[in-house]
Amino acid sequence: MSSDARPLLDRLPESTDADVIFEAFEGWVADTGLSLYPAQEEALIEIVSGANLILSTPTGTGKSLVAVGAHFAAMASGRRSFYTAPIKALVSEKFFALVDTFGAENVGMMTGDSAVNPDAPIICCTAEILANQALRHGSDTEADVVIMDEFHFYADQDRGWAWQVPLLLLSRAQFVLMSATLGDTTEIADDLTRRTDRDTASVTGVERPVPLSYYYETTPVHETIDDLLQTNRAPVYIVHFSQASALERAQALASAKIASREQRDEIAELIAEFRFTTAFGKTLSRLIRMGIGVHHAGMLPKYRRLVETLAQRGMLRVICGTDTLGVGINVPIRTVLLTALTKYDGQRMRQLSAREFHQIAGRAGRAGYDTTGTVVAQAPEHESENLKAIEKAGDDPKKKRKIIRKKAPDGFVSWGEPSFRKLIDAEPEALRSHMQITSAMLINVIARGGDVYANVHTLVFDNHEPWKRQLELARRALGIYRTLRASGIVTQDGDVIRLAVDLEPNFALNQPLSPFALEAFELIEPESPSYALDIISVLESTLDDPRAILSQQQFVARGEAVAAMKSEGIEYEERMELLEGITHPQPLAELLDAAYETYAAVQPWVRDFALSPKSVVRDMYERAMSFGEFIAFYKLARSEGVVLRYLSDAYRTARQTIPLDLRTEDLTDLIEWLGELVRQVDSSLLDEWNELAHPDAAAHHALETAVVPPAPSRLTTNIRAFRVLVRNELFRRVQLAAREDYPALEELDAAHGFDAAAWTQALDGYFTEYDAIGIGPDARSSALLVLDESTRVWTARQIFYDPDGDHDWAIEATVDLDASDDAGEAVIRVTRVGPA
Repeated sequence: MSSDARPLLDRLPESTDADVIFEAFEGWVADTGLSLYPAQEEALIEIVSGANLILSTPTGTGKSLVAVGAHFAAMASGRRSFYTAPIKALVSEKFFALVDTFGAENVGMMTGDSAVNPDAPIICCTAEILANQALRHGSDTEADVVIMDEFHFYADQDRGWAWQVPLLLLSRAQFVLMSATLGDTTEIADDLTRRTDRDTASVTGVERPVPLSYYYETTPVHETIDDLLQTNRAPVYIVHFSQASALERAQALASAKIASREQRDEIAELIAEFRFTTAFGKTLSRLIRMGIGVHHAGMLPKYRRLVETLAQRGMLRVICGTDTLGVGINVPIRTVLLTALTKYDGQRMRQLSAREFHQIAGRAGRAGYDTTGTVVAQAPEHESENLKAIEKAGDDPKKKRKIIRKKAPDGFVSWGEPSFRKLIDAEPEALRSHMQITSAMLINVIARGGDVYANVHTLVFDNHEPWKRQLELARRALGIYRTLRASGIVTQDGDVIRLAVDLEPNFALNQPLSPFALEAFELIEPESPSYALDIISVLESTLDDPRAILSQQQFVARGEAVAAMKSEGIEYEERMELLEGITHPQPLAELLDAAYETYAAVQPWVRDFALSPKSVVRDMYERAMSFGEFIAFYKLARSEGVVLRYLSDAYRTARQTIPLDLRTEDLTDLIEWLGELVRQVDSSLLDEWNELAHPDAAAHHALETAVVPPAPSRLTTNIRAFRVLVRNELFRRVQLAAREDYPALEELDAAHGFDAAAWTQALDGYFTEYDAIGIGPDARSSALLVLDESTRVWTARQIFYDPDGDHDWAIEATVDLDASDDAGEAVIRVTRVGPA
């Protein structure tokens, strides 16, 4: 599509006649060198005629162009259009694409974090943003045309309400609902026609422009892959349903010849300057250089983007990943190879649904790249091995009788070629409603004013749920209303129901527990030596749980507890009983739980969101760990992307939520350290956040097309953050000294002459005078770290916190700033340990 926005805008006709609008848009498409598919033409005719449209056509049939046409038709008739998508990354991507087409002045974006050009005639947002606006303003919401992409999310159990609410409340709007896997939408279409008083057209059953061929393979998977490569059916996306399996497959393929020498050399040249900074990154670098990619949600964003960019350039012949590639990622894949037709959905192992299968299979064969696509299902391993044994036995009946058939593994959910053929022919399941009623939703409806009772009654009883479920929603709404009344948030005078408090314009759009955090901050004593970390603990309790991290923290905590209980001689049965009470670290849990109950008594909407005390940022800081060390300690290499996203969310929330008047020097340093830590590991998420608030189309395009992202700023540019890194490096030595862990100290300092013997000799004198070295909050005080920052080589003195409070022993060291910039970490050289 043309990147010049003016020609399309210049074609906006003065007439609002449907034929004139259609011809203007069709002419622009022709000028870009494209021509409309019949399905696109049919869809656009329905749109310009004013009908609602349900567009359920396969991947690669140009639904995005139909959406552009809908925005054009809206602008041509002086109407405002909204585009919604399920995730912020897709919203951002669509925002920049529409800016290219319609011009920056005509496109805005709304997220929970910020709003860009919010009065523009075209708005991009997540479904939740539009749903909350619909609840707040009802049919008066300024949304004349609503384009809902990936509409199959309507059936999502947790988020489906956000796709349903606009359909229920925006009666003036014209809807365009798009997805490749919708199934039977007759009921939704009929209901939409009733509500909007518009015809609702469906365009579906379209032949893919790139047809798919389906195969069921019983050969061993490595032979299947080799055959696909030899028959020119690469790039191959090998789909697994666990991250561990995806990486194991990629490593198993490393011994095969996937790419030619010329291809490997070209890849090596392209990624020569890429910073593979983590342990997983080193593994990925080796695989990519062989033409093998890995792609799953647990990876750092910069690694996923690298794999996607190289795939778009045709550099990777094989990509091993999970079904995450089926969510809005546009890479040319010729063949999809499914290693199984079952997945674990968080509760049980089950067969893929038809919708899930077609979402994944639809990634094969991309228009403009391929003339055909291939979908292969790999037979279960035990089936392949049994067939191979039968083949080996040949026609010899004795050998056949001796075959010991391999059984399916325990817990195996049966599937085979009949399952595969059934999925190929199956239509996606009909979308199932998952309407919800929450306190935040009810508050927004009450804030709308008017006949509140009628508005709530309509929301509860005139939705897509069956009658029994509507009764459950009614009971839920009544319970919430009574709680709101009891807390004084809502008042009722006769039939008039209104809010007794002022509601923020973006209520329920931002971090929902941030108002609670603001109240809870006041409970933390500013004079406490742990004040900065306690404020962070309040903030962490309001963030979504990173389950992968918390489960590993619990595993480590239980391991440490078992070791301690064994040393104390506690019997096995008692140990097992005591272990049940050990979970991941939960600082301030008792204080926060009590504060939450108090706050919920007057702000009951908060109960929609669970408070969850946890320690990730605090744990990393208290252990004086770098990102890589934290990943290694908790064995989170497959989930380092989850860790980074959590840390970046914590940093963003700290910046937005903690008032300036509560930020002590130590707390400001901690926040700066957290931001710099995220930035040095992978700035993608912070760049994305900045992009949402301050979009720059040129910078976005440069970032999207670059193989090697811009290098992070020099480590010592942010002196506040660098001081914390220095403090952590020195305090780590304090912690090891307190445990008398001389081998670990040697590992840190032997290269500079301070080996285990030197540390032992130095600390013998200390332990002659004192029994222990303090490592609590007082010991971490910035007052015990003395820095001379007058040159590019600092001198540092980290004073020990001894039991008598004499503070007369210290670690003395130098800090080389230039070396630190080169290394990407604080370079510390211990020079002396002794009396200060």
